[in-house]
Amino acid sequence: MRRPVSLRGAGALCAVGALLAAAGCGLTSGSPMVDDVEPGTVGRGEPLKGADLTVVSKEFTEQLILGAIMGIAFEAAGADVLDRTGIQGSVGTRAAVENGDADATYEYTGTAWITYLGNSEPVTDPRKQWEAVRAADARKGLTWLAPAELNNTYALAMNQAHFEKYGTRTLSEVAELAKSDPGAVTLCVEGEFANRADGLPGLEKAYGMSIPAGNITQMDTGIIYTQTAKGACAYGEVYTTDGRIRSMNLVVMEDDKKFFPNYNAAPMVRTATMEKWPAIAEVLDPVTKALDNSVAQELNAKVDVDGEDPHQVALDWMKEKGFVKETG
Repeated sequence: MRRPVSLRGAGALCAVGALLAAAGCGLTSGSPMVDDVEPGTVGRGEPLKGADLTVVSKEFTEQLILGAIMGIAFEAAGADVLDRTGIQGSVGTRAAVENGDADATYEYTGTAWITYLGNSEPVTDPRKQWEAVRAADARKGLTWLAPAELNNTYALAMNQAHFEKYGTRTLSEVAELAKSDPGAVTLCVEGEFANRADGLPGLEKAYGMSIPAGNITQMDTGIIYTQTAKGACAYGEVYTTDGRIRSMNLVVMEDDKKFFPNYNAAPMVRTATMEKWPAIAEVLDPVTKALDNSVAQELNAKVDVDGEDPHQVALDWMKEKGFVKETG
């Protein structure tokens, strides 16, 4: 549901050399955003009036919401916005901004550092991770604005019954439980997570635990949440901003050794666009600062659990926070 194409994988659906030319991998034609909004606390004085800006995003729920949030902020600031959200896969979205087919997107620091920039080791400190990405991408004609607290990374979670039984709150405590009661730690995970260095193998190494193969069940992402909630496994692999964590009342284990990479969301803007419209930073900064994991879980749940439209969810939130107002 959330990620038909994983953020963690380096190949989105198309080879890098044919990103936008191959059928199914290019930008869709898009459509203008036509929300009846005016400045609230952002966009006062319409500093982007006269700008024609194209916003892109990946195709999963959180990205659709973030793309809409960005576009609505631009609209309130006076820009004409072309909506090209929902591109299939990470790499095509990145390429659209890099080659000038789009102007901006909300991207994740870990995705840029590992997938796009080719680094194998994440930077543990989230601020330093963002700074490293910002510096590297400056040479590629991309400008990263201030990041959000929103960190869409991996985690292990359990249902309330298992939490009451085992009482673990951190991954270190999960590792201790795996040693004292090996049968207790059963996992539901994606196939990719089960085999990637920044997934289960690396996690086991970092925390000094060894989970028997018989205790690990591989399944699709959406099924993991329901099976974890039902108690079919003690721990399930989740993404920290997924709305189903809240709706299913799951308990997320703290990554107390900071093993998992940081995937903080931040605006990634084409530098040529920033030079022409520097007010983009002042328009987006307060919006980005308001985004954290709790907000993301709430907004994602409105789509994935309640069935609401991502753009409407974004618009409602922007109005609720006072960032924009309805025209008239």
